[in-house]
Amino acid sequence: MATDKLLTGARQRTAFGHGLIWMALSMASFIGMAVGSRELAATLSIRQVLFFRALVGLAVILVVGRSLLPEIRQKKLVRLHVLRNTVHFAAQYFWTIGIVLLPLASVFALEFTMPIWVAFFAWMFLKERLTGPRILATLGGFIGVLVVVRPGFGMVDPAAALVLIAAAGYGLSLIFVKQLTRQCSPGVIVVWMILIQLPLGFLAAITDWREVHFTDVPWMLLAGIGALSAHYCQAQALKRLEASVVMPIDFLRVPMAALVGYYIYGEGIDLWVVVGGGIILASNFQAMMSERSRPQPA
Repeated sequence: MATDKLLTGARQRTAFGHGLIWMALSMASFIGMAVGSRELAATLSIRQVLFFRALVGLAVILVVGRSLLPEIRQKKLVRLHVLRNTVHFAAQYFWTIGIVLLPLASVFALEFTMPIWVAFFAWMFLKERLTGPRILATLGGFIGVLVVVRPGFGMVDPAAALVLIAAAGYGLSLIFVKQLTRQCSPGVIVVWMILIQLPLGFLAAITDWREVHFTDVPWMLLAGIGALSAHYCQAQALKRLEASVVMPIDFLRVPMAALVGYYIYGEGIDLWVVVGGGIILASNFQAMMSERSRPQPA
């Protein structure tokens, strides 16, 4: 019996560690997608950006996704896939507008009002418990975001409201993904995302089409592969971790985006970004230590 408990605990710690690795890969991919999308939007419309991101994703899954065909033919939870991707596509549109008009750190900071929605939707739909460490991590991360953004001190832009709407949409979409992982593999979730969002992107793009240049291709690849990788890695993390655990960890995208914005676009980093990033990091570290020590269901 003691040996079984030790083995179970070891497996849980391993799964938790793997979940953290997948989240790190997801965060890096989201940053790459943001940079590629911003560069594309310099010459193309926002609607074209969404279309070409999905088109690149289709090319990738045609190459590496053949093994998923048997599972795709089963058409598990198709209605939930459609609902999830419709919500997610709308959120992506608003988010990409924010990427173009706002500093990267500000966009990701505003986006992280999302964990409030995730915690609420996880409690409502997934019956996940709102443990003390998770609540404190979410609150601490959100306080860190407020320190970074400092609402009322220079950041008054209509695009900010669109990012907030996108955050609510992403939160709901994430809950749908968590539900999908119960019957669908992460790879199939990503394939359905491409198959549904590609026609949506095409219909949107033809209403605002602009000339495409050869120099746009590298940014298409970065945005498309980044999007595909981000959602695949996020689905892998959600398969190993509960949704209300994943999102506080994802707060670390804010300081990451601030650094990328500074080095690539010359967007300033001041003391407030450092302080806010420190609060976010400390909140997540405390939550992760608490989760690792808390008994998990087998």
